[in-house]
Amino acid sequence: MNLNVKEIFYSLQGEGGRQGEASIFIRLTGCNLKCKFCDTDFDGGRDMNFGQIMAVIKQFSCKWIVWTGGEPSLQLTDEILLFFKKQGYLQAIESNGHKKLSDLLDYTVVSPKGNPAYAKEQNPEVDEVRLPVKKGMAIPPLDILPAAKYYFLSPIFTTGMQSTNANLYYCVKYIKLHPEWRLSVQLHKLIGID
Repeated sequence: MNLNVKEIFYSLQGEGGRQGEASIFIRLTGCNLKCKFCDTDFDGGRDMNFGQIMAVIKQFSCKWIVWTGGEPSLQLTDEILLFFKKQGYLQAIESNGHKKLSDLLDYTVVSPKGNPAYAKEQNPEVDEVRLPVKKGMAIPPLDILPAAKYYFLSPIFTTGMQSTNANLYYCVKYIKLHPEWRLSVQLHKLIGID
């Protein structure tokens, strides 16, 4: 069985509830949504089988895999997750939540795009909800989002610092009024790591 992989890299988790933890990122190609603010190149890639992926990731001392994309749930199956679990890996996913996520995952992040209620219908409970936020954007109420341990607002980084700061301060103001949310700034972008 093959996965279409855009890239595999080793870094620190840059945002959310696992921020700062060493992680192996496996970015899969393809997405079922076309978000205007997406900052990720997930087109292209190459087919890799389990052995080829293992050859890359076993060089890292970390046992956390973060499945990301695009939308990783379009390719991941229980068979794939079980294979890596048997190799001793813990597995997280960063998903838009439009597909039901596997119970074999150890940590689930849903960043609902489009219709948040649909993400809740597919995934009633997750570990983390993380919303990319731009100044002026409407933040959905918690009751239409999946139930989660953590709710994060993540300001969208743009090319202009003034615009990025406006997004950041919009999140800060909102969280002060709605303390059930937390701030998640993309640490990897701030300190310039992959």
